[in-house]
Amino acid sequence: MTEPLLKVRGLRIGATIHPPGEKSRHIDIVHGVDFDLAPGRVLGLIGESGAGKSTIGLAAMAYGRGGVRITGGTVTLNGRDILSTPFRDVRRLRGGEVTYVSQSAAASFNPAKQIMEQVTEAAIFQGKFTRKEAEDRAIALFRKLGLPGPDTIGSRYPHQVSGGQLQRCMTALALCPQPDLVVFDEPTTALDVTTQIDVLAAIKEAIRDTGVAALYITHDLAVVAQVADDIMVLQQGRMVEMGTTDQIINAPKEDYTRALVSVRSITHDEKTPTQTPVLSVTDITARYSGTDFDVLKDITVDLHPGQTLAVVGESGSGKSTLARVITGLLPPSAGQITFAGRPLSPDLAARSKTDLRELQMIYQIADTAMNPRQTVGTIIGRPLEFYFGLRGAEKQRRIQELLDAIELGKGFQDRYPAELSGGQKQRVCIARALAAEPRLIICDEVTSALDPLVADGILKLLLSLQKSEDMAYLFITHDLATVRAIADSIAVMYQGRVLRYGPKSQALSPPFDDYTDLLLSSVPEMRLGWLEDVLDSRKMESGGN
Repeated sequence: MTEPLLKVRGLRIGATIHPPGEKSRHIDIVHGVDFDLAPGRVLGLIGESGAGKSTIGLAAMAYGRGGVRITGGTVTLNGRDILSTPFRDVRRLRGGEVTYVSQSAAASFNPAKQIMEQVTEAAIFQGKFTRKEAEDRAIALFRKLGLPGPDTIGSRYPHQVSGGQLQRCMTALALCPQPDLVVFDEPTTALDVTTQIDVLAAIKEAIRDTGVAALYITHDLAVVAQVADDIMVLQQGRMVEMGTTDQIINAPKEDYTRALVSVRSITHDEKTPTQTPVLSVTDITARYSGTDFDVLKDITVDLHPGQTLAVVGESGSGKSTLARVITGLLPPSAGQITFAGRPLSPDLAARSKTDLRELQMIYQIADTAMNPRQTVGTIIGRPLEFYFGLRGAEKQRRIQELLDAIELGKGFQDRYPAELSGGQKQRVCIARALAAEPRLIICDEVTSALDPLVADGILKLLLSLQKSEDMAYLFITHDLATVRAIADSIAVMYQGRVLRYGPKSQALSPPFDDYTDLLLSSVPEMRLGWLEDVLDSRKMESGGN
């Protein structure tokens, strides 16, 4: 049998925490995990937020983030224990033998440098290629990954490409040095379903063609089923179950694995609007400063109290731009917005304190939505001070109530964002929005960073709050399962226009326009071979071979 490329034995990882009013203490976050990974194989790591998936993935690079320390066990890569390797050699290992694709490409690329310079940097630094060789290899990878204009896209800056394109650029960055192992950490989480299917196909093809081994970290079983050979299920830093992808998906042995496989449990009956809309968007057209291109074109939608309008569409369709217009971050060039029965100023600076409080937003990327130098308590407490003047014990009590509501509980007030998992960060952002007691929350991909079980809990929480507070949600999402679970009405956007709009029962019923049909067919199914079946079907429809 082939000797494992990566052999992990008894891996223990811990951190020191500082609970308020208590002595600092050490906690274990990964408890004696074992696994092997052979060359050319893909191992999926799945589990709830905080299960240790990313922490284990980073340990394969001999790295512990945010004060986390590897306290025991061995990590053997290419026959040597990298945990006992001198740091100068570890620097040669990272970006050479093992590379990393992070969850958020937008937060990982340097905005001041061109994409090509960043994609080729590690390969040149490692001495594997000359600059010309590295650039030629990068262009070949851009082409393999299906990026537009592969010969020229490297001259762009990160903000000049879409989220899906930037995520593929990051995959090219990881593959450029010809590594033996790539750690993919939620590489498609923030992508819409049509973009995700292209990125998944590109990643799978690149893994197959290069023969690289991979750890694929995700909370989405339907996604990992398309790329992984084997799956390890984690919970609270312990391995629950490990087996082939077929066995884990079709014949799970443990209760926790069965719960992951069977999620999504939410059912939501579509409500009939009976009141005056809390939000009316009428004939909105908008463009970005310095351009003559309309990014939104004659958008008209209504949202009623206590209801949820889901806005869906591919990356670049105008979903988040619509949110920017509603929140006053981008003044429209035409049209009007009415909120709570009053005209809403197009300029954020001209809006009243009541307007600001009653209309809140939860952003897509939690990493960039919080000040890394502020504690969780400070982040949640700021709207309590600003809108309600809360201070002292009263403010602390309310902060804890909000933490309890989002299922974080005690001990989190004094943590910093770097000490939280991706899902925990997003929950803090939700609590911050709830602190203002708004009438409308714009939710921009609020569950995209959460594992299915935690996402279900958050959605149930939001639905419960909606019922008790008569709160409205504008839900921007690429997750059609979420749309089916929580929406009352749906607006499908494409190239800045609303193609399809109406109650959920009508919007999700045929006949469909071509784009809506594409969206619905791109939702991953939890079965082996789904990706290949969809790609083959589309190739046949387009007349390809």
